[in-house]
Amino acid sequence: MRKRMKVIVPDNLKQVHDGIIACRKCPRLRRYCERVARIKRKAYRDQEYWGRPVPGFGDPRARILIVGLAPAAHGGNRTGRVFTGDRSGDFLFGALYRAGFSNQPDSRRRDDGLVLMRVYITAAVRCAPPANKPSRIERGRCQEYLLRELRLLTDLKIVIALGRIAFEEYLNVLILNRWLSSRRGLRFLHGARYPLKDRASKKTPPAGLPILFASYHPSQQNTQTGRLTAEMFDKVLSSVQTDLFAE
Repeated sequence: MRKRMKVIVPDNLKQVHDGIIACRKCPRLRRYCERVARIKRKAYRDQEYWGRPVPGFGDPRARILIVGLAPAAHGGNRTGRVFTGDRSGDFLFGALYRAGFSNQPDSRRRDDGLVLMRVYITAAVRCAPPANKPSRIERGRCQEYLLRELRLLTDLKIVIALGRIAFEEYLNVLILNRWLSSRRGLRFLHGARYPLKDRASKKTPPAGLPILFASYHPSQQNTQTGRLTAEMFDKVLSSVQTDLFAE
């Protein structure tokens, strides 16, 4: 009888990052990202595009996890870092800087000196999807990476889900890992705050489940139309700070 191969779970964030970068589980997304990297946008034609899945980044002792949708085709897919090199990143890092979670208000490239304090940023999907619409199957294939990050980020107290897909995928990961019983009563609403009650299983994170906050995604469409303003997002971060520093 053939022996089952032992599955080795990464034991540090670098191993998780390396696994993400090497991932080729979604042929449609890989073809799209590689095509964008070859053709390029005219404004970036002299730059070398990353063109691969994009890992998370930030403080390994983070108290706050921010979960976005996916890298932008000419943002993270170009620069190799989520929310870097696009308008969404300008909005997000400007807010994090005002709140004291970042050492600078912008994120232009991987070597720009950006340092996050108490914050780690990741995404529900690690490849830029066409029209920003990953399929449910593609979303499901990325869940293991978010799960591994959650297992390693043991100091988390807050999770901020940016947009409905990030909100849904974070909850899906909790349920699939049996940390949460169901999504009953958990609706995506901007500014919503949910203290989650875990199942108190042996797999539950050491500090219990983080408080979940929901926000509209800082996409250019949302910010330019006024659906999400800087004041609205600052208010979410203010609420996060209240919980973070509460005794």
